[in-house]
Amino acid sequence: MAAKPDVQALLFDVFGTVVDWRSSIVDELTRFGTEKRLQADWAAFTDDWRGLYQPAMDEVRSGRRPWTILDVLHRESLDKLLVKHAITGLSEADKDHINRVWHRLKPWPDTVEGLTRLKSRFIIGTLSNGNVGLLTRMAKNAGLPWDVVLGAETARAYKPLPQAYLASAELLNLAPGQVMLVAAHNGDLAAAAKVGLATAFVARPTEYGPHQSRDFKADRDWDVVTDSFIGLAKAMGC
Repeated sequence: MAAKPDVQALLFDVFGTVVDWRSSIVDELTRFGTEKRLQADWAAFTDDWRGLYQPAMDEVRSGRRPWTILDVLHRESLDKLLVKHAITGLSEADKDHINRVWHRLKPWPDTVEGLTRLKSRFIIGTLSNGNVGLLTRMAKNAGLPWDVVLGAETARAYKPLPQAYLASAELLNLAPGQVMLVAAHNGDLAAAAKVGLATAFVARPTEYGPHQSRDFKADRDWDVVTDSFIGLAKAMGC
Protein backbone atom coordinates (compact mmCIF):
# COMPACT_ATOMS: atom_id res chain seq x y z
CA MET A 1 0.00 0.00 0.00
CA ALA A 2 3.05 2.24 -0.16
CA ALA A 3 1.88 3.78 -3.43
CA LYS A 4 -1.42 4.94 -1.90
CA PRO A 5 -0.68 5.88 1.73
CA ASP A 6 -3.41 8.53 1.91
CA VAL A 7 -6.43 6.27 1.45
CA GLN A 8 -8.86 6.63 4.36
CA ALA A 9 -12.04 5.20 2.88
CA LEU A 10 -12.89 2.24 0.68
CA LEU A 11 -16.14 2.63 -1.26
CA PHE A 12 -17.58 -0.35 -3.07
CA ASP A 13 -19.50 -0.99 -6.22
CA VAL A 14 -22.24 -3.33 -4.97
CA PHE A 15 -24.05 -5.24 -7.74
CA GLY A 16 -21.64 -7.97 -8.81
CA THR A 17 -18.76 -6.83 -6.63
CA VAL A 18 -20.27 -7.23 -3.15
CA VAL A 19 -23.32 -9.36 -3.93
CA ASP A 20 -24.08 -12.16 -6.38
CA TRP A 21 -27.13 -10.56 -7.96
CA ARG A 22 -27.71 -13.14 -10.70
CA SER A 23 -27.76 -16.32 -8.63
CA SER A 24 -29.72 -14.55 -5.89
CA ILE A 25 -32.48 -13.44 -8.24
CA VAL A 26 -32.68 -16.67 -10.24
CA ASP A 27 -32.96 -18.70 -7.04
CA GLU A 28 -35.61 -16.50 -5.45
CA LEU A 29 -37.73 -16.13 -8.59
CA THR A 30 -37.58 -19.89 -9.13
CA ARG A 31 -38.98 -20.43 -5.63
CA PHE A 32 -41.58 -17.71 -6.14
CA GLY A 33 -42.64 -19.20 -9.47
CA THR A 34 -43.04 -22.63 -7.90
CA GLU A 35 -45.19 -21.21 -5.11
CA LYS A 36 -47.36 -19.28 -7.57
CA ARG A 37 -47.39 -22.07 -10.17
CA LEU A 38 -45.86 -19.83 -12.79
CA GLN A 39 -43.98 -21.24 -15.77
CA ALA A 40 -41.03 -19.11 -16.87
CA ASP A 41 -37.35 -19.27 -17.72
CA TRP A 42 -36.26 -17.38 -14.64
CA ALA A 43 -32.60 -17.28 -15.64
CA ALA A 44 -33.52 -15.60 -18.94
CA PHE A 45 -35.91 -13.30 -17.08
CA THR A 46 -33.12 -12.27 -14.69
CA ASP A 47 -30.67 -11.64 -17.53
CA ASP A 48 -33.27 -9.57 -19.38
CA TRP A 49 -33.93 -7.53 -16.24
CA ARG A 50 -30.27 -6.74 -15.82
CA GLY A 51 -30.08 -5.99 -19.52
CA LEU A 52 -32.50 -3.08 -19.04
CA TYR A 53 -30.39 -1.63 -16.19
CA GLN A 54 -28.00 0.56 -18.19
CA PRO A 55 -30.56 1.77 -20.76
CA ALA A 56 -32.89 2.87 -17.94
CA MET A 57 -30.11 4.81 -16.21
CA ASP A 58 -29.01 6.32 -19.53
CA GLU A 59 -32.36 8.12 -19.71
CA VAL A 60 -31.49 9.86 -16.43
CA ARG A 61 -27.77 10.35 -17.14
CA SER A 62 -28.57 12.01 -20.46
CA GLY A 63 -31.06 14.41 -18.88
CA ARG A 64 -33.93 13.03 -20.97
CA ARG A 65 -35.79 12.35 -17.71
CA PRO A 66 -35.41 13.89 -14.25
CA TRP A 67 -33.63 12.20 -11.37
CA THR A 68 -35.26 8.83 -10.70
CA ILE A 69 -34.10 6.24 -8.15
CA LEU A 70 -33.14 2.72 -9.15
CA ASP A 71 -36.11 1.10 -7.38
CA VAL A 72 -38.42 2.97 -9.75
CA LEU A 73 -36.32 2.10 -12.81
CA HIS A 74 -36.27 -1.56 -11.77
CA ARG A 75 -40.06 -1.57 -11.40
CA GLU A 76 -40.59 -0.03 -14.84
CA SER A 77 -38.30 -2.66 -16.33
CA LEU A 78 -40.10 -5.42 -14.41
CA ASP A 79 -43.47 -4.35 -15.80
CA LYS A 80 -42.07 -4.58 -19.34
CA LEU A 81 -40.62 -8.03 -18.71
CA LEU A 82 -43.82 -9.46 -17.26
CA VAL A 83 -45.43 -8.65 -20.60
CA LYS A 84 -42.49 -9.96 -22.63
CA HIS A 85 -42.40 -13.26 -20.73
CA ALA A 86 -46.21 -13.55 -20.69
CA ILE A 87 -46.42 -13.72 -16.90
CA THR A 88 -49.91 -12.80 -15.75
CA GLY A 89 -52.13 -13.00 -12.70
CA LEU A 90 -49.78 -11.22 -10.29
CA SER A 91 -51.17 -8.83 -7.69
CA GLU A 92 -49.63 -5.44 -7.02
CA ALA A 93 -48.19 -6.91 -3.82
CA ASP A 94 -46.64 -9.74 -5.83
CA LYS A 95 -45.01 -7.28 -8.22
CA ASP A 96 -43.69 -5.18 -5.36
CA HIS A 97 -42.28 -8.31 -3.72
CA ILE A 98 -40.52 -9.32 -6.94
CA ASN A 99 -39.11 -5.83 -7.45
CA ARG A 100 -37.66 -5.86 -3.94
CA VAL A 101 -35.64 -8.98 -4.74
CA TRP A 102 -32.86 -6.45 -5.41
CA HIS A 103 -33.01 -5.59 -1.69
CA ARG A 104 -32.40 -9.23 -0.76
CA LEU A 105 -29.30 -10.14 -2.77
CA LYS A 106 -26.81 -12.54 -1.22
CA PRO A 107 -23.15 -11.61 -0.66
CA TRP A 108 -20.29 -13.52 -2.21
CA PRO A 109 -18.79 -16.01 0.30
CA ASP A 110 -15.76 -13.80 1.03
CA THR A 111 -17.67 -10.51 1.29
CA VAL A 112 -18.62 -10.16 4.95
CA GLU A 113 -15.32 -11.41 6.35
CA GLY A 114 -13.35 -9.15 4.04
CA LEU A 115 -15.47 -6.09 4.80
CA THR A 116 -15.22 -6.72 8.53
CA ARG A 117 -11.44 -6.84 8.33
CA LEU A 118 -11.28 -3.68 6.21
CA LYS A 119 -13.66 -1.85 8.58
CA SER A 120 -11.12 -2.27 11.39
CA ARG A 121 -8.83 0.23 9.66
CA PHE A 122 -10.82 2.15 7.04
CA ILE A 123 -14.16 3.82 6.53
CA ILE A 124 -16.12 1.42 4.34
CA GLY A 125 -19.25 2.18 2.38
CA THR A 126 -21.08 1.90 -0.89
CA LEU A 127 -20.55 3.79 -4.11
CA SER A 128 -23.41 2.18 -5.98
CA ASN A 129 -26.12 3.06 -8.45
CA GLY A 130 -28.58 1.56 -5.98
CA ASN A 131 -30.75 3.95 -3.97
CA VAL A 132 -30.24 4.43 -0.23
CA GLY A 133 -33.31 2.46 0.82
CA LEU A 134 -32.39 -0.47 -1.40
CA LEU A 135 -28.77 -0.57 -0.20
CA THR A 136 -29.72 -0.17 3.46
CA ARG A 137 -32.19 -3.05 3.37
CA MET A 138 -29.69 -5.17 1.47
CA ALA A 139 -27.10 -4.51 4.18
CA LYS A 140 -29.54 -5.49 6.94
CA ASN A 141 -30.51 -8.66 5.08
CA ALA A 142 -26.98 -9.73 4.14
CA GLY A 143 -25.07 -8.55 7.22
CA LEU A 144 -22.95 -6.01 5.33
CA PRO A 145 -21.15 -3.84 7.93
CA TRP A 146 -21.10 -0.51 6.10
CA ASP A 147 -20.15 2.68 7.90
CA VAL A 148 -22.03 4.74 5.32
CA VAL A 149 -24.32 4.29 2.31
CA LEU A 150 -23.40 6.59 -0.58
CA GLY A 151 -23.64 6.56 -4.34
CA ALA A 152 -25.91 7.69 -7.12
CA GLU A 153 -28.79 8.92 -4.98
CA THR A 154 -26.64 10.99 -2.63
CA ALA A 155 -24.67 12.34 -5.61
CA ARG A 156 -27.78 12.73 -7.80
CA ALA A 157 -25.73 11.19 -10.60
CA TYR A 158 -25.43 7.65 -11.91
CA LYS A 159 -21.99 6.16 -12.43
CA PRO A 160 -19.89 6.55 -14.49
CA LEU A 161 -20.64 10.29 -14.40
CA PRO A 162 -17.78 12.06 -12.56
CA GLN A 163 -20.13 13.55 -9.96
CA ALA A 164 -21.04 10.09 -8.66
CA TYR A 165 -17.46 9.59 -7.51
CA LEU A 166 -16.55 13.15 -6.55
CA ALA A 167 -19.67 13.81 -4.47
CA SER A 168 -19.13 10.60 -2.50
CA ALA A 169 -15.61 11.68 -1.55
CA GLU A 170 -16.84 15.18 -0.71
CA LEU A 171 -19.57 13.85 1.59
CA LEU A 172 -16.84 12.12 3.61
CA ASN A 173 -14.80 15.35 3.74
CA LEU A 174 -12.07 13.59 1.77
CA ALA A 175 -10.10 14.44 -1.32
CA PRO A 176 -10.62 12.04 -4.25
CA GLY A 177 -7.19 10.51 -3.70
CA GLN A 178 -8.13 9.59 -0.12
CA VAL A 179 -10.92 7.33 -1.41
CA MET A 180 -10.47 3.95 -3.08
CA LEU A 181 -13.18 2.52 -5.30
CA VAL A 182 -13.43 -1.26 -5.12
CA ALA A 183 -15.14 -2.84 -8.12
CA ALA A 184 -15.29 -5.95 -10.28
CA HIS A 185 -15.74 -3.81 -13.39
CA ASN A 186 -12.84 -2.23 -15.24
CA GLY A 187 -15.03 0.51 -16.71
CA ASP A 188 -16.19 1.66 -13.28
CA LEU A 189 -12.61 1.80 -12.05
CA ALA A 190 -11.48 3.71 -15.14
CA ALA A 191 -14.10 6.40 -14.51
CA ALA A 192 -13.09 6.63 -10.84
CA ALA A 193 -9.37 6.82 -11.66
CA LYS A 194 -10.03 9.58 -14.18
CA VAL A 195 -11.28 11.86 -11.40
CA GLY A 196 -8.50 10.93 -8.98
CA LEU A 197 -9.76 8.04 -6.87
CA ALA A 198 -7.52 5.13 -5.95
CA THR A 199 -8.68 1.81 -7.41
CA ALA A 200 -8.97 -1.86 -6.48
CA PHE A 201 -10.13 -4.59 -8.87
CA VAL A 202 -11.70 -7.72 -7.37
CA ALA A 203 -12.38 -10.39 -9.99
CA ARG A 204 -15.90 -11.86 -10.02
CA PRO A 205 -15.70 -14.08 -13.13
CA THR A 206 -19.09 -15.74 -12.52
CA GLU A 207 -21.14 -12.56 -12.02
CA TYR A 208 -23.06 -13.03 -15.27
CA GLY A 209 -23.03 -16.83 -15.12
CA PRO A 210 -22.50 -18.43 -18.55
CA HIS A 211 -23.02 -15.07 -20.24
CA GLN A 212 -19.97 -13.33 -18.75
CA SER A 213 -18.10 -11.65 -21.61
CA ARG A 214 -15.76 -9.21 -19.87
CA ASP A 215 -14.12 -8.30 -16.57
CA PHE A 216 -12.65 -11.77 -16.11
CA LYS A 217 -9.45 -10.01 -15.08
CA ALA A 218 -7.99 -6.55 -14.61
CA ASP A 219 -7.30 -4.80 -17.89
CA ARG A 220 -5.10 -2.14 -16.30
CA ASP A 221 -2.55 -1.94 -13.51
CA TRP A 222 -5.00 -0.82 -10.82
CA ASP A 223 -3.64 0.05 -7.37
CA VAL A 224 -4.80 -3.33 -6.04
CA VAL A 225 -5.73 -6.39 -8.10
CA THR A 226 -7.12 -9.44 -6.33
CA ASP A 227 -9.75 -12.18 -6.54
CA SER A 228 -11.49 -11.74 -3.19
CA PHE A 229 -12.23 -9.32 -0.39
CA ILE A 230 -9.90 -11.40 1.78
CA GLY A 231 -7.11 -10.67 -0.68
CA LEU A 232 -8.08 -7.02 -0.66
CA ALA A 233 -7.94 -6.91 3.14
CA LYS A 234 -4.46 -8.45 3.09
CA ALA A 235 -3.30 -5.98 0.44
CA MET A 236 -4.59 -3.10 2.58
CA GLY A 237 -2.85 -4.35 5.71
CA CYS A 238 -5.97 -5.61 7.49
